[in-house]
Amino acid sequence: MPTIYDVAALAGVSPATVSRVLNGIPVSLDRAQRVRDAAEALSFTPNRAARTMRNRHSEIIALVIPDIENPFFTAIARGVEDVAQSAGFSVVLCNTDDDTAKEARYLSIAVSENMAGVILASADPSVDLSRLQRLDRPIVAVDRVPLGWLIDSVVLDSAAGGRDATEALYAQGFRRIACITGSPSVPNSAERADGWREVVHRHGDDNETYLRHSNSRVEGGRAAMHELLSLASPPDAVFVANNLMGVGALQALADAELTPKDVGVAVFGDLPSSVRPPTDVIVIPQQTRRLGESAARLLLERIDGDTEPARTIVLPSVPREPHAKSV
Repeated sequence: MPTIYDVAALAGVSPATVSRVLNGIPVSLDRAQRVRDAAEALSFTPNRAARTMRNRHSEIIALVIPDIENPFFTAIARGVEDVAQSAGFSVVLCNTDDDTAKEARYLSIAVSENMAGVILASADPSVDLSRLQRLDRPIVAVDRVPLGWLIDSVVLDSAAGGRDATEALYAQGFRRIACITGSPSVPNSAERADGWREVVHRHGDDNETYLRHSNSRVEGGRAAMHELLSLASPPDAVFVANNLMGVGALQALADAELTPKDVGVAVFGDLPSSVRPPTDVIVIPQQTRRLGESAARLLLERIDGDTEPARTIVLPSVPREPHAKSV
């Protein structure tokens, strides 16, 4: 089987020049034509060339995440880096701030810099991955899975997390249970709300006025909780679908001079230890660092030439409950 070095030798150029031509990076017209002619003569395809160059030369992985200030994504980054470093790869951290234009720019840079692959927690479920796939660059989705693409992914069992949190609130004696989740266009946010909805329906409740969507950040959770508390019949408990919104919900309760003993709180994801003692809040722990580790391992397998069908790894969560509420 011909290699990129065979193409370089026949064309009379360096392997790096071959890589630039096959990846669409400009070189002189004469060199580009010589490389294309040599590749055709040897029946060496661009996809095989890209894969060979990744395996032999690229030692950089792009990690594209929406919010580096969120400890959830910081822990994912640590997991990715630990696995990548042990395999001799470096990680370039790309923070999108949930901005689709920034995300598209980072993905373009990953291509132009010939990075070995991309681990992506997408700001946009409809993100365009066509250029990466056309160049045969491996992509692994972590936490957020883009719609319509057959790629590897590592996710949490979001629906189960919503169910477990809501059932734990019912078990503590609460009955009017609200839900604060992220954008309905983000699959894991919708799945967590679906888990909540399944449980409240099972208990005979059907009140969508207790569902709030926010921007998945502290200020979003705080605003959503204020709205819920202002209802004519406010909830007596709330399931909050991520840790930062959980912080915001607790701030709103404090603003109203309430505590999680007055209005029950269950959060999907560990709260910062400085926010409130864990015995006041039901916490659904997430295997966050393991998300990053698993995503990195999948990506490294693809970089090494694994061609098996796309895989999805689902990591479970287990509720950690507070002391029982007196009723």
